[in-house]
Amino acid sequence: MIDPQFFLNQLDAHGTDFFTGVPDSLLKSFCAFVTDNSGTDKHIIAVNEGAAVALAAGYHLASGKIPLVYMQNSGIGNAVNPLLSLAGIYRLPMVLLIGWRGEPDTEFKDEPQHYIQGKVTCALFDAMEIPYIVLSDNENDVKTQIDKCYAKINADKTPYALIVRKDTFSSYTLSSDAPPDVNEKMTREEAIEEIILSSSEKEVFISTTGMASRELFELRNKYNTGHERDFLTVGSMGHASSIALAAALTKKDRPVTCIDGDGAALMHLGSLAAIGERKPQNLRHIVLNNGAHDSVGGQPTIAQKINLCAVARGCGYKSVYLTNNKYELRHALRETQINSAASCDIPDESKGPFFIEVIVRKGGRKDLGRPDITPEENKKMFMQFLDKGK
Repeated sequence: MIDPQFFLNQLDAHGTDFFTGVPDSLLKSFCAFVTDNSGTDKHIIAVNEGAAVALAAGYHLASGKIPLVYMQNSGIGNAVNPLLSLAGIYRLPMVLLIGWRGEPDTEFKDEPQHYIQGKVTCALFDAMEIPYIVLSDNENDVKTQIDKCYAKINADKTPYALIVRKDTFSSYTLSSDAPPDVNEKMTREEAIEEIILSSSEKEVFISTTGMASRELFELRNKYNTGHERDFLTVGSMGHASSIALAAALTKKDRPVTCIDGDGAALMHLGSLAAIGERKPQNLRHIVLNNGAHDSVGGQPTIAQKINLCAVARGCGYKSVYLTNNKYELRHALRETQINSAASCDIPDESKGPFFIEVIVRKGGRKDLGRPDITPEENKKMFMQFLDKGK
């Protein structure tokens, strides 16, 4: 395995002192080490991978140095446009550190969405004509690989990708990771439990990728209520609210609730503007904000440093609520409950779109399971439920 400090030292030897990206579980030890050992102006956790490439471009233009951009391979899609039309056109050098989720032909099991991405990861870099190498887990080999990486970057002024397999980095835990503040704050799972227990019979849920969908699935098992009302978004981070918007506009007789995360909401913040402009009266958008990318190592987001409710209000949501405990959440859920069979029957004061931000604790259960139905089965059940009673 590679010690994160050793790896950082190799980068530093070539002048790289700026880091940006979106956290990934395969890179969490390296990202945690960078967080603890880089200044705030030299490490920016970006809202999405494309923005990270742009941040790296800006740093190179201002400093002349070679920055590093890290991401999960599922984030390559967000980065393609600036990699080609910015870094490619202007010949902007940068190191890309890519976590290889869903790597084919390995014994490691992964989430369904990662297998397709894992299969095409190297092919995507071939198609973009960006040179790459699969990073070794042997430190002697790594030094040689990094020297080759920087030689290519300096010669061609091009991005260069280091693709990282599972268990490449040895373990490192954030030293700045303070104990959670448990004073009245709910866990994410407790908040989801309050949400589903207050829902109407016809209400459907679109949940964001990661732990929120896993917790929703287990809570349905706990209460034996079935899974047909829930669309468990796998992958596609940041897009659950857009899925919910289209569903709400198409099925105006159905209350639609999006269970979102703070990192996901920030990743494609423009989706809030689309919801606010279209104003679906039957849509409720709930953001569970723990200030962290919880599914991939707990790296912080900026969501608790900005006013998400003000953003939603400015985008055109009819009513917004900030909740810090279960009593405030219950009040917000009562105020935003949509029970009528058709949107035209909903009283004006009960019409959405609604936005609820729920401040929750970081972390989750260690024994949290994973859905035992396939994405295709989930889709089929959800569509059949939506079709009922038309």
